[in-house]
Amino acid sequence: MSHQGYAHPEALVSTEWLAEHLNDPSIRIIESNEDPLLYPSGHVPSAVQVDWTTDLNDQLRRDYITREGFEKLASSIGITPETTLVFYGDKNNWWAAYAFWVFQLFGHKNAKLVNGGRLKWEKEGRPLVRDVPTYPATAYHAPERDDSKIRAFRDEVLAHVNAGKLLVDVRSPAEYTGERLHMPDYPNEGALRGGHIPGAKSVPWARAANPEDGTFKSVEDLRAIYEGEKGLKANDEIIAYCRIGERSSHTWFVLTYLLGYSNVRNYDGSWTEWGNSVGVPIEK
Repeated sequence: MSHQGYAHPEALVSTEWLAEHLNDPSIRIIESNEDPLLYPSGHVPSAVQVDWTTDLNDQLRRDYITREGFEKLASSIGITPETTLVFYGDKNNWWAAYAFWVFQLFGHKNAKLVNGGRLKWEKEGRPLVRDVPTYPATAYHAPERDDSKIRAFRDEVLAHVNAGKLLVDVRSPAEYTGERLHMPDYPNEGALRGGHIPGAKSVPWARAANPEDGTFKSVEDLRAIYEGEKGLKANDEIIAYCRIGERSSHTWFVLTYLLGYSNVRNYDGSWTEWGNSVGVPIEK
């Protein structure tokens, strides 16, 4: 992907590359979708499924699985810390980017996204299979999870706001203004108040993708959006948020890996937390 001029082209692979590496034992292809029925209906050959609700999130607390839980998950799909993980999924890779981000929390740096994800693979008429592969279990050992570099919590966001630092609201324009509490055609996930975090710049997440095939826009187009329109700079300290963290994971990936921003965090509590918190500031 180096011809695109992205800051970290090694974080992306093409569908052509993926087709050539379906049986490469050094990689593990991971599908992660919003719709959990897509994987059993047909997936990239040799791909395993990582479900964002049941596999990555704690089933009791609102948080991610523990280090032990992550080690169990990683071991069950037969990977080691040296395995190259290749993520793809539906809807411009939004949940694939979320899974990629969660794996970064646990220190698995050797990871990539398939540019265009499931949409591009399907449009090119490439094979989809229904058989679910199994791999020999491993004994994966993960470091203690370090959230500080790429994850923001509510009180950190509040301090960020009070310091006048930059936030990017990646939700739809109607969510940003407070007209809606959720995306069009989606259920309300519990926010009691509408609006946006004070000072946040509105850049809907999907603007970073080409709608015809889900691939990322060129670096020139991305700079025009984030820098030309919104005035962001590579050395800014930025927090991105959405409603529950998946759309902002996509924007975090764009800013970090494609534009090379060095200090971007994802506020995964996002609007379902902020819009329900007592006393936090909100703008409309």
